[in-house]
Amino acid sequence: MPVSNSRRVWRTPKAGAISNLQLVDEPLQPLSDECIRISTRCVGLNFADIFALTGLYSATPEDSFIPGLEFSGVVVEMGASANTELKIGDHVYGCTRFGGYADTVDVLPQHCRKMPRDWTFAQGAAFPAQSLTAYYALTELGALKRGQVVLIQSAAGGVGLQAMRMARELGATPIGTVGTPAKKQFLAEQGFDEVIVRGEDFAEELAIQLGYRPLHLVLDAIGGKIQTQCFEALAPTGRLVVFGAAEFTPGDRANWLKALRLYLKRPRYDVMDMISINKSVLAFNLIWLWQEQAMFDQLLSGCAELALSAPHVGHEFAFAQAHDAIECLRSGHSIGKVILSI
Repeated sequence: MPVSNSRRVWRTPKAGAISNLQLVDEPLQPLSDECIRISTRCVGLNFADIFALTGLYSATPEDSFIPGLEFSGVVVEMGASANTELKIGDHVYGCTRFGGYADTVDVLPQHCRKMPRDWTFAQGAAFPAQSLTAYYALTELGALKRGQVVLIQSAAGGVGLQAMRMARELGATPIGTVGTPAKKQFLAEQGFDEVIVRGEDFAEELAIQLGYRPLHLVLDAIGGKIQTQCFEALAPTGRLVVFGAAEFTPGDRANWLKALRLYLKRPRYDVMDMISINKSVLAFNLIWLWQEQAMFDQLLSGCAELALSAPHVGHEFAFAQAHDAIECLRSGHSIGKVILSI
């Protein structure tokens, strides 16, 4: 049974500004029969948190909400009808459709997995959301095959780094892109020698890096001109998979004039042209996987079955430092995963 009747959470009264996010105590509600209760140890941060807090995320709740999609912790209570092999005391990582910035979370057991014994809680919290994103993009939408070449944008970030590792494990050849030489050096230390520092001559640099190899797949969460250049570089039957638009990343509040300008300049793809050149554009928002329970369970198991080494945690903040952690992620200077520790 829980040791307290309350919990600490980071809550915002409504989407609109990151600065509205406040650390508060609130009553701990009764556990639903089908759920399990987790005493949270670490929380993973994602760009979706920033877009939700500023009102730029389509799935954002309309009223007060707690951001956060992933966590790690200890099972402390089981619902009366929870269907799971997990038990009280297990160390787990898991996902939640918002609500992760909390010291206690209630979730369906199929949204959790036991952590490998040698992982820290920080590493556990760094795994689920970024791994689901990378795995779904590479395998379900990208249909990546052994021996193919895949270009992965923002390869030193949480999703990007996990996608690089997964692509290599799947027998493909990953080429990463990063924004700074320091991030290229980091990836070299992780064993990746095909990395491009994005610059004004990106299209030419990509062509040189590819040589005569066909580019089969691109994973992009940047958008803009870079995305267009990647699409143009795809070989026939190639796929561009889009899961974000980092160029829209706001400050404390959304800059709607800037967002409108970027929106009007966004890449546009004509299906008739795509038929002619035999290339595809696919896009997704991870949050909607929560509506597909069977697929969600299958994908989370697929991620775990790759048996990758623990994710790289680049930045770890105390739970009370959520605003500092969010700014670290928002700045674009982070490497690996940004974590809150409780």
